[in-house]
Amino acid sequence: MIMMNHNLRVFIQVAERGSFTEAAGELYISQPAVSRAIRALEDELKVKLFFRDKRSGLILTDAGQKILLLARQMADTENRIYQAAFRENNFLGGRVRVASMPILTSVILSKVFFRFRQKYPCVTLDLIEGSASEIRRAVEEHKVDFGFTSSPFGKLDFEVMFADRMLAVTREQQEDVPVDLSINTENYILCHAGYETVVEASSDQNVRLEHCFTVQQAETVINLVKEGNGIGILSELVLNATPNTLYRYAITPPVQMDIGIIANDLSDLTPVAYTLTQMVRDVCLEYESSRK
Repeated sequence: MIMMNHNLRVFIQVAERGSFTEAAGELYISQPAVSRAIRALEDELKVKLFFRDKRSGLILTDAGQKILLLARQMADTENRIYQAAFRENNFLGGRVRVASMPILTSVILSKVFFRFRQKYPCVTLDLIEGSASEIRRAVEEHKVDFGFTSSPFGKLDFEVMFADRMLAVTREQQEDVPVDLSINTENYILCHAGYETVVEASSDQNVRLEHCFTVQQAETVINLVKEGNGIGILSELVLNATPNTLYRYAITPPVQMDIGIIANDLSDLTPVAYTLTQMVRDVCLEYESSRK
């Protein structure tokens, strides 16, 4: 490699994993070698990059946080240089990093990744999964090239792929009227991602969900509702992707959200990241057509 030196690479790994041991395993070098690289970088820059906390372990200093952001940008620039060289030789290679919500990985990106790997087997795909807020943060901190998530998108550059909405689901059929989220909140069951979406989308409404039951996975919500534990609140995308026989109802206040690609600057993606977003668009169009 022609730009990033060894010590900076080690620093990025240690910072992202919060552990000398895990960084050593990722880089296939010894832990003492990791310690020497960090010490050499601190000596060269004349700043302390980490301090140790008995409970939290390694924590970046203020200077370390700023240097990490710049180091990630350097790694991204290096990646672009090599991709440009590969393209000149009619060969697409390099690395692309994506952050996505698990349901979007399952429904959309699973198809995208298969097609992408078939066409560009020499490109390395890195995937981070998390909630909408975690994905926005990963993009803002340059941990990924782009994110695939639900609105709101904050101040990031975005392109909407399709729309989704939250629905109520029950085991027994009931009167066909919207389920009011402002009452009987202890009877509602949401997954963490759904809870975050509803709270963000209805922040100016009379919705109080502090007494609802939250779980980690959407499948758990469906199983709990099947056993009569309450009313589930899930996105239409999730319900369409998960086999179930539950009854669906609108909710009030309505919670609509866009599903889209986000980045710090969509017009400045690396060549491989841009190519991958094109495939995301294609699969999203196919998904939209299947819903009609």
